[in-house]
Amino acid sequence: MIDTHCHLDVAEFDADRGAVLARARSAGVAAIVVPAIHSEGWGGLLALCASAEDLYPALGLHPVYLDRHRASDLAALERAIAEHRPLAVGEIGLDYFLPELDRAGQQALLEAQLSVARDADLPVLLHVRKAHEEMLATLRRARVMGGIAHAFNGSIQQAQQYLDLGFRLGFGGMLTFTRSSRLRRLAAALPAEAIVLETDAPDMTVAAHRGERNSPEYLPDVLQALAEVRGESPDVLAALTTENACAVLPGLDGIDRSGSGRVSAPPT
Repeated sequence: MIDTHCHLDVAEFDADRGAVLARARSAGVAAIVVPAIHSEGWGGLLALCASAEDLYPALGLHPVYLDRHRASDLAALERAIAEHRPLAVGEIGLDYFLPELDRAGQQALLEAQLSVARDADLPVLLHVRKAHEEMLATLRRARVMGGIAHAFNGSIQQAQQYLDLGFRLGFGGMLTFTRSSRLRRLAAALPAEAIVLETDAPDMTVAAHRGERNSPEYLPDVLQALAEVRGESPDVLAALTTENACAVLPGLDGIDRSGSGRVSAPPT
């Protein structure tokens, strides 16, 4: 399995990050994508990913932290991408769920980062809440190479539009809650090639650990829920979702599918 979205660099993991990683690997997690949220965290995130062969960085400016971003961050993002060549640009996007976030500012930041991703020929990791139509319209203009719509919760029609634009759709802990009936129906209806797994740890934990910190070691819970709603084998879906992640995030191609980490050097 690949956890395509896990904030393993944040302070919630400082006390036991190594133990968390060991348990995740034992659970069959072959790679973890670690997306950034603001520029102050890039250095620590890159250092963390450099310390382990199965951790892959993404660099970006999250829309929820709009007030923390500086005008100089976009130029810094371009420099960091040129120097470090991350797996993707992310986490970037639009959040219309929080009314206090300036929509025009989010849109400008998103378009600027999509331009950076296009110029660097990198995929993007998208955060989208209550803004799928706006995001899809922006992506049609931006023409990036694709990526992942993280924690997807849109309609089947919107899902198809993301797929047509070269994206995959991330499903995580919410799928494990039986009350998430709409999301579970969507996961059952989508073509298998649409889906990738994620945890979004430390947030959005699985049902078995409600109220606790989420962790990449719980990714098998997401896989099991996906298998249940689709009526398919967990082993088959583990292989399919791994192939999907590698297809949309080409820098993952060097992972060892047995779960023991990367077997070839990442792209330079």
